[in-house]
Amino acid sequence: MDTSSDRPGAPRRPWWGRIAVALAVAAALVVLVARFGPLPGFGGLFGEESRDRSGPALLKSIQDMDRYEAAVGNFQVVVDLEKDAAFLPDAIRGTRTLYVGAGTVGGYVELGGLGERSVSVNGDRTKASIRLPHAVLGSAALDPDRSYAVSKQRGLLDRIGDLFSDNPAGEQAVQKLAVQHINEAARDSGLAERAEKNTTAMLEGLLRSLGFREVTVSYE
Repeated sequence: MDTSSDRPGAPRRPWWGRIAVALAVAAALVVLVARFGPLPGFGGLFGEESRDRSGPALLKSIQDMDRYEAAVGNFQVVVDLEKDAAFLPDAIRGTRTLYVGAGTVGGYVELGGLGERSVSVNGDRTKASIRLPHAVLGSAALDPDRSYAVSKQRGLLDRIGDLFSDNPAGEQAVQKLAVQHINEAARDSGLAERAEKNTTAMLEGLLRSLGFREVTVSYE
């Protein structure tokens, strides 16, 4: 017995109904691919492909360094940045970002400004005295390989605004806070004192290898 809907007298599905069904199936397929990954045998159709279209890196300038970097500190900070809007619940307007920032801070001593008065040597070249400026800490440098956002919560209006933003869900604000907190931690970590101690040891070893028996290094 023929039970096909195409038999004479059977009701036929309108053309727009068939298009709607096809679109629904296509939409479901896209959702499944986005949720579970490409179907077997269709990886080339739905898979992502990355292309690096960056131009060559350009050398802007070269700066000669007249300093001795004597110590480097590794730091990590967890930044919890929340922005609220007055009179609106967080679900409507507001953001909260939890970010792990990891970076380094270097401690160094400037040697370029040393003059004749900074170094004194006795007549038989057995004693040397060196006066140096105090060690300085550089600004924190975040490591992109070890820094990451743990979670991002955004209100409805913020999500809509991201659709028209050149930098949706940007992390610049939390990165600046991470650098600020790491710089503060570096100042209280004793890194500058460690840099001066290492600089003293380096100069003492260098001058003793040149025949000096007594080496004095001071900071001012």
